[in-house]
Amino acid sequence: MLNNLKALLVVLVIALFVFHFAKSVCLRYMSAEDYTRRRNAWLALTTIAFVSPSFWIYALFALPIMYVVGKKDSNPVALYLLLLHVVPPYSFALPSIIINELFDVDNYRLLAFAILLPTVFRISQTKTLKNKNGGNAAEYFIYAYLILQLIQLLPYENITNTMRRGTLFMLDVVLLFYVVRRTSADQNKLAEAITAFTLACAIFVPIAFFEQMRFWLLYEGLSAAWGVDTSISSFLLRGNSLRAMASTGHSLVLGYFLAMALVLWLYLSINKESRLLVTLGIIGIWIGLIAAFSRAPWATAVLGVATYMLLQPKGLAKLAKTAVLFLPISAIALVSPFGKRILEVMPFMGGEVDSGSIDYRKQLGEAAWERIQANPLFGDPFFMSHLEHLRQGQGIIDLVNVYASIAMLYGGVGLVLFIAPFLLAMYGTYTNSRKLQKVNPDLSLMGNALFSCMMGTAFFMYTGSFGTGLAKFFYILAAFGIAYSKLANRLLIEK
Repeated sequence: MLNNLKALLVVLVIALFVFHFAKSVCLRYMSAEDYTRRRNAWLALTTIAFVSPSFWIYALFALPIMYVVGKKDSNPVALYLLLLHVVPPYSFALPSIIINELFDVDNYRLLAFAILLPTVFRISQTKTLKNKNGGNAAEYFIYAYLILQLIQLLPYENITNTMRRGTLFMLDVVLLFYVVRRTSADQNKLAEAITAFTLACAIFVPIAFFEQMRFWLLYEGLSAAWGVDTSISSFLLRGNSLRAMASTGHSLVLGYFLAMALVLWLYLSINKESRLLVTLGIIGIWIGLIAAFSRAPWATAVLGVATYMLLQPKGLAKLAKTAVLFLPISAIALVSPFGKRILEVMPFMGGEVDSGSIDYRKQLGEAAWERIQANPLFGDPFFMSHLEHLRQGQGIIDLVNVYASIAMLYGGVGLVLFIAPFLLAMYGTYTNSRKLQKVNPDLSLMGNALFSCMMGTAFFMYTGSFGTGLAKFFYILAAFGIAYSKLANRLLIEK
């Protein structure tokens, strides 16, 4: 408990510092009342988590706090994004008496019950919003993907488990997509939600830096207090460097979120803040990215920024200018205490640390292609039994390619249904951001940022597993893209 209280003190000091200095930026996009309530909710939930001896005590206090704050919030999606990783996504089986097993509960599902579900009820009572946002093709693909999942395992499980899987998909995916899409078709609310997500990532940055420098995972004490086995995911090392993870649950997730935040920060700050503040924000996010010591997020961040620059008017010139400015920052990074460790994990620069992970990915790709060819249309629910030769020393088979994993499990049909909503969102966001360049330049830049995040996400899924934070933000981005397209179409018709 004493270590947890020490960690809590560090987290609160860091968070208060970030909340104080980020306030002026955030108030450009949200009201002071919403900002204060969201900040206080984050601080209260964090404090409760660190002093709670079990997850269920945390949940007992967290649910009413989330519900009350969400009910007062003018944009519940912004609150949801700020609190998405207020604690790590540890899951716990819901105690039951009549049924042997109900389902697992984590912070994501607490937020779904306390914020998303009440928002659905409010949406259903708003006839104007309901009439303007009818069925959407992206939602139909999501429902079709759900049906495929249920049908595929139906012969191998009892009806109770099928109902459980269907209910959880509705709670985890359909509900999230529905609420985000239906409440974000407004420029101010969309910008506010983006700001809230970026604010959450801003808190991650100094926490990640502290964890890396002090070799101390601040949220690790929660897993011990709550009885979570994190032997596989905690204290990940790359060489002699600890891979920071803050409250995201994994260094890859932390790196991915910071890569998204980097792109969104460029949109939120450029032409609105001083060059010094913009530069400090970029450097700060890169410090967090380096502290995570995950190569895929580094590449994702570079791809996202390059895409964002290229989409703007005179994009090539801006990208070249950005590259020139990036050179001295890179030089400083390489001569910093991180420099040697960065070079050690870059195989194309002669680094040999953890180079075996690249060979593992090649082996996984070859094995995955064999399984996809064996069951190309609807996949094989038992494909894992054919990958035993890829089981690692930690006892896991690390499926580090989302597309291959989906194709092996649900076949080409499942892969199409899975990716279709995201592709629709990408297409709509890109085409409408082009049309809005002269009509509404700021909204066009927002579309560029969202599309760049989608490009980065599409790349990242080629290199990582589809779980926890990535899964949530995948559907959030898709919903943002669909909402953005509706907003853009409405403005273009009015013009």
